[in-house]
Amino acid sequence: MLIKKPDDIKSSEITDKETYLNRRNFMRGAALLATTAATTWLYRELNPPPPVTRPGEKIADIVKPAPAGGFSTDEAKTSFKDITNYNNFYEFSTDKQEVSELAQGFVTKPWSVAVEGLVNKPKVYDLDDLLKLVPQEERIYRLRCVERWSMVIPWVGFSLAELLKRVEPTAQARYVAFETLYDPKQFPGQSGLGTGLDWPYVEGLRLDEAMHPLTILATGLYGEKLPPQDGAPIRLVVPWKYGFKSIKSIVKIKLVEQMPPTAWNLYAPREYGFYSNVNPNVSHPRWSQAKEQRIGEYGLRDTMMFNGYAEQVAQLYQGMDLRVNF
Repeated sequence: MLIKKPDDIKSSEITDKETYLNRRNFMRGAALLATTAATTWLYRELNPPPPVTRPGEKIADIVKPAPAGGFSTDEAKTSFKDITNYNNFYEFSTDKQEVSELAQGFVTKPWSVAVEGLVNKPKVYDLDDLLKLVPQEERIYRLRCVERWSMVIPWVGFSLAELLKRVEPTAQARYVAFETLYDPKQFPGQSGLGTGLDWPYVEGLRLDEAMHPLTILATGLYGEKLPPQDGAPIRLVVPWKYGFKSIKSIVKIKLVEQMPPTAWNLYAPREYGFYSNVNPNVSHPRWSQAKEQRIGEYGLRDTMMFNGYAEQVAQLYQGMDLRVNF
């Protein structure tokens, strides 16, 4: 779905918020099925199967079938108010309800994203120019945080694979590393709040995870531009992983051969692994991950394997011990 710029939209074309909130999902599971096979082939061509570190344990033993829905879910969406006023963004604050206020005035123009490393066509993209080249879509994804809360968010964005294909990864590329903006003047948390994190924030994915059709770079939500407190102007969204993998305010993407460092894994490797897949069977050292609190609801939900996307992504981890590769 192509997204019009605000200046191109007439007031008569703007759907009221209530109607928009009830609009049905438009993504189709068939498109996912067609692209998932290609993603699996890509990874197997570039990487040998990982060793089985716990003989006898199979992915099928711990994966529950995901509900139907493909790219999007038909679950009730979290309110715009909650999505934009309850935020994990330590660059601003460790207080989730303080981030939105501190993020006001965050400058997102001009903004560029450098794509470099093991690619044939490295390039620094002006974000506005990039968005003219790639089709943007709405995808309604669950977001599950390691602190056991979750949301359902209607993101606007585009497949990360679309960007990576443009720079042509080399045969040596195995991983994709991401880096957020370093600007203590705009990010008070980077000046030191006792978080223990090293700045700038860094993250990483295996190449096949990055190329998977579920992985997107988000530039908006609820049909509006991405608010600063939610990672403006561009952030990663990997819906089957815990939220801290979805790095915000990205300025650099680098393809590399070795597994890249990640912010939380550097800070506490015993608690935060590189993969960070949502897995109710692997507890955080200080709490269980078997239940979650959906923001805006009362009571707890059972946590779903891979956050409910097992049908789409479980094959990426076939043969791996997910208790070791957590």
